[in-house]
Amino acid sequence: MRLPDYPFAAKPAPVTPPDGPACPLCGRPMVPGASLNEHHLIPRTYGGRETVTMHRICHAKIHAVLSEQQLRDQYHEIDALRGHPDIAAFIRWVCRKPPEFIDGHATDRQTRDRQTRNRQTRDRSRRKR
Repeated sequence: MRLPDYPFAAKPAPVTPPDGPACPLCGRPMVPGASLNEHHLIPRTYGGRETVTMHRICHAKIHAVLSEQQLRDQYHEIDALRGHPDIAAFIRWVCRKPPEFIDGHATDRQTRDRQTRNRQTRDRSRRKR
């Protein structure tokens, strides 16, 4: 006896990975949008003009770990960046995240400063009570 086809869902189409370029630092696919940044291989303050597109979180990690002098003198190539122990550990961690992943705890300096000022104001007002 043959069962009818209509009560059963069709097999989903296989998911194909995006054909877009990969992040030069972590190797994950890059999805256009807010999750991408341009990184100057040599900082602009030292005359650098060449940029590479990479994930925002990868770009933030580079600048969190290395100074502009270090980027200019030692880490102005992607392979050198990958060889840094802190960045290598970050790459091992982030490679398991989806391409659009943005760390929810990462904030820019202005937001962090505003949060600190608000916290200080709140603490002062509590002490006055």
